[in-house]
Formats: sequence, C-alpha cells, structure tokens
Amino acid sequence: MKKPFLPLLLAALTLASGTAGAWGFFGHRTITQVAVYALPAAMQGFYFRNLAEVVRQCTAPDERRNDDPAEGPKHFIDMDHYSEINPFARVPRQYDKAVEKFTADTLKKYGTVPWVILETQASLTEAFHQRDSAAILKYSAELSHYVGDAFVPLHTTINYDGQLTDQKGLHGLWESQLPERFIAEYKLDSEPAKYVKDPLDAVWLAVQASYGFLGETFDRAAKIEKTMKPEVRFTFAHKYGKTTRRYSDAFAAEYQKAVGGMVNFRLKGAPTLIASLWLTAWQNGGKPDLNALMHHKLGKEEKERLATELTAWKKNTLAQDQLLLAQQKAKKVEVVEEIKSAKDPAAPAGAGADDADAPAAPAADSPAPDKLKVKTKGDAGTEKVKTKGNGTP
Repeated sequence: MKKPFLPLLLAALTLASGTAGAWGFFGHRTITQVAVYALPAAMQGFYFRNLAEVVRQCTAPDERRNDDPAEGPKHFIDMDHYSEINPFARVPRQYDKAVEKFTADTLKKYGTVPWVILETQASLTEAFHQRDSAAILKYSAELSHYVGDAFVPLHTTINYDGQLTDQKGLHGLWESQLPERFIAEYKLDSEPAKYVKDPLDAVWLAVQASYGFLGETFDRAAKIEKTMKPEVRFTFAHKYGKTTRRYSDAFAAEYQKAVGGMVNFRLKGAPTLIASLWLTAWQNGGKPDLNALMHHKLGKEEKERLATELTAWKKNTLAQDQLLLAQQKAKKVEVVEEIKSAKDPAAPAGAGADDADAPAAPAADSPAPDKLKVKTKGDAGTEKVKTKGNGTP
C-alpha cells in the first residue's frame, strides 16, 4: 500500500473512512474475521476467543508505516517495473535469486510483499512451536494483512493510484469505497482452510492473479469517465486549509456495477489463503493444543455465538446481520483472556497449569492487548521447525 499514513483511532472497530490503508481498515478487518470462520475446529476456538484482538492487530502494519520507513515496501510489488509483458517470467520467485538478479535495494524500492508473507508465516510457525499466545495473534494478524494486500490489483503496479493515467484516487475507490458501501452485496462465504504444501507458489499465484485484473481496473473506470462530467465524477473536501479530491458516490455506484464482481472475488479469496497459511504454520509448528493456551474453553454462550456467526458466514448474511466487527461502533472490549508471551519470565517454558496463572506483561514487540487472558500450559517444545530456504528481505 502506498498511501499516506492515517493514525488508527484507539480501539476503532468502526467503519473505515476509505482513506486508510490497503483494503481500508474496513476491508482488512473483514478479511481477517472471515478467515477465522474458515479454520478447522482444532484452531477455531482459540481464534474466535481472541477474534477482537486479531482483528484489531491486523491493521498494525499500516499504523506503523509513518514511523517505520522500512514498512512501506512490504505491502506491494510493482511487477510492471520489471517488464510490462509477462514480468513473472523475469522475476525469480526465490528472494535470494531475485536479489542476485536485481539487488536488494531494487526489490525494496519496488516492493517485497511476496517474501514478507513468507517471512511472516515463518515467524508464525515459530510462535506455534513456542506456544506463544501473544506472538501467535501478532503474526496471524500481520500475515492476514500482507496476504490481503497481495489480493489487491493496484498493489502490483507502479500506477498504484491511477496517478499516471489521470485517474488519481482509484486506489481508495477500488479497495475502500466499494467494499464499505456495497459489502452487503458481496459474498463472503469463502472456502475452508487447507494445508498449503508450497506457500511460495500459492503466494505468487495470488499476486499473479491480482496483476491480471489491472487492465479491467483501469479500463472500466476510463469508460465511465467518458460519460460522466468531472463535476459529477468527483467530490471535494476542505479540511485544515487544504482541498482534497476523491471519486464521488455517483461514480462509485457506476464503478461498482462495472468491477464489483472483481472486488468481491478478491475480497472473498483472501480469507481462504490466510486461513490456509495459518493452518499450515500450525501444523508445521507441531500442532500445539490451542485449547491449552486459553484460560478456559469456550463457554455455552461463546459456542452459541460462534455457531450463529458460522451459519451467517455459510449463508452469506454476515454483513446483513451486522455481525462484522468492522461494521460495529467502537466499544469496550470484553475481558476474556490476558495474552501471555512464551518469552515472558512470568510464564516460563514448562510452566504447569498451577503456575501458569502468574501475572505477565505482553511481549515487548507485541501491541498491547485489550485485557485478554490466555493461560500458557505445557512445554514450549524441543523439536525444531524447518522452513524452506526461500530467503526473506
């Protein structure tokens, strides 16, 4: 994502404004929530218990872009920089080979999202291996964000906002305005998660599919522009002495008719790959008992709520039933679990059920949790996790 950073309001699970981040905060949160429904039962209870937390953290990569100059390139890859004709034949999939061919500086300049996804999944695998609740949620959320970015066509081109074709604002229109306004028309019943034998291949296929939608993304907007006058096509906002321009609701409605199916297709596909990569990391991390990482298993009320949401997901009524967290106004998060890190001295590896209740602070490198509780139980494990040598930036 190559947009100016806009800070996230505290605990904001509100409808995104359409100017913040890839897919907007609304889109990223929706994708992350739907991914939880695609998980198998062995993982779903843990993720559902911590649903508000993983959804909250999924926008962290966008939130830190203003303070971390190295963050920006992690959200995109400008494939057309390398070639406008089949660039996927020119760019090696393996990071080390791509560096050898183009240099690390070139890759960082034109984006590294495929390799960042693999790097984040490796971190998630290790988090499962360590039975580290805080790290599991952190890397699950961030993996969701980067995979979501890879599903946006405009994250694969130099002309990321239509600025080179006099279509500036197209980025926010495609990934924010349309999902926010028309989510009730979209199908969110994604496929169940499956183990991914070759994550590198799966990620590059997602990027290649996104790139394939670029022509329609620009061309269909251009057709509408020819028939709609500028005064109708755009709307202007005056704030802090500055005037900003964006596509109008009238244009968005026409663009929805033209590309809404494409936006929905990419929005629906992302949760399946995200959940599948979560599942793959869990299996490669030793299949830890995630129920043992919770203070207590899901209660009757939680199970009923999960069943309701799963039914709505399968029937495609999540948005209509107002069950998406991204649709809800900010509210105080219920005290359910306190997330503990396996690295916390108060929760050492090997702690039994009796001493796992000792108070512990969140990991220093993890966002502060909203007063959630998790009991770390059992060994951190001694087996080593092997990851493929794809190389990461």
